[in-house]
Amino acid sequence: MTFTKDLVLLLKPYYWVNILMSISYIVAKRAPFICNYLWTYLFQQEDQCELDGRETEILFFLLIVVMIRTRKTGSVTMINYLTSSFMYTKIANLGLWFYNDIRLGLIYFVLFILVALLLPEPTYTGPENVVYFRTENGLEEELEKDKRVTWLVTFYTVWNPACVNYAPIFSELSNEYSLPNLKFGKLDVGRFPKIGEKYHISDSSFSKQLPTMILFRQGKEVARRPFADSKGKLVKFFFSADNVKVGFDLNNLYKECRENPIKAIKSIAEKKKN
Repeated sequence: MTFTKDLVLLLKPYYWVNILMSISYIVAKRAPFICNYLWTYLFQQEDQCELDGRETEILFFLLIVVMIRTRKTGSVTMINYLTSSFMYTKIANLGLWFYNDIRLGLIYFVLFILVALLLPEPTYTGPENVVYFRTENGLEEELEKDKRVTWLVTFYTVWNPACVNYAPIFSELSNEYSLPNLKFGKLDVGRFPKIGEKYHISDSSFSKQLPTMILFRQGKEVARRPFADSKGKLVKFFFSADNVKVGFDLNNLYKECRENPIKAIKSIAEKKKN
């Protein structure tokens, strides 16, 4: 299902235009028709259809950078890998075009800017049941208001690629599992760093804790992902829908909350008083 969704998303202009820009240089070099037309016919340059040593080094370095960055951002789907790599691949292509011919570099640079301005990354527009905490005390107030409500909260920053990639997954999970006594929330630790400090979540650009999900029951933390082991080492967690369902036992949690609604709890308490 996820692969099918990814294929549908690839039809959007943002993705296929960026894919073309990411492979533009190597395709232009290796496709005889394009290479001969571009360099031989337009710019009267010979022997331009092979990659030289410097170009090969740049492409190899790009491959390493993309692999490292996609791993760090926890990319688990094809779309995640693509969006995590677009910036690096386009910057590498920009350098390659300038290296080959400054005129071609300038043309690519103009396209680079136009695509960034006219084709922003598509955002999730489907249904969700997420509470966004807009104040510093918002989460604490909700936890104290009614401790019978179980909260699954994502701590994130708007600029972190892993948080951006995970946002639609969390929205879909909230729509699937949300109940009056099982709620989903999000809190921006970049906006409220004191909350990040309270829950020991670093919001630095080198942080491996973004995003962090915490499960609250009876107003207290009972589980989080990623978490630190007994030695204080952070255990890496890949934020896919299936991993989150297993990591927080969402199916059983949903079943328990559905079988014990707040109204039923209230009626039991009233009977005990009588």
